[in-house]
Amino acid sequence: MATTQECLGALKKLSDNLATADGDVRSAAALDRSLSCHVTDLDTTFTGRLRDGRIEVTDTLTGPPGEKAQIRLAMAGDDLVAMVDGDLNFARAWASGRVRLEAGFRDILRLRALL
Repeated sequence: MATTQECLGALKKLSDNLATADGDVRSAAALDRSLSCHVTDLDTTFTGRLRDGRIEVTDTLTGPPGEKAQIRLAMAGDDLVAMVDGDLNFARAWASGRVRLEAGFRDILRLRALL
């Protein structure tokens, strides 16, 4: 089971990957939206913003998110680490229910380039 620090490190690595991406991925990540990532097996939520192609984690909370972010993710810590490391395909994990993504329809359309 991934630790809180490993999950935070995975979000930082994802942020770095987004910041150096080109083309459609860079464009999709250029949103300015509130973001939450609930790590279900740790019952921990990271909150922050997706802004200018980076993920800025501003808080770590115990339990599910208290406020509804514009982009909401939920998954196990091992799945988060595996996705960022390239060992788990996001689209397949989302389709199978291992990962939950909730966002407005227009945001999902833009984010599909990241999938």
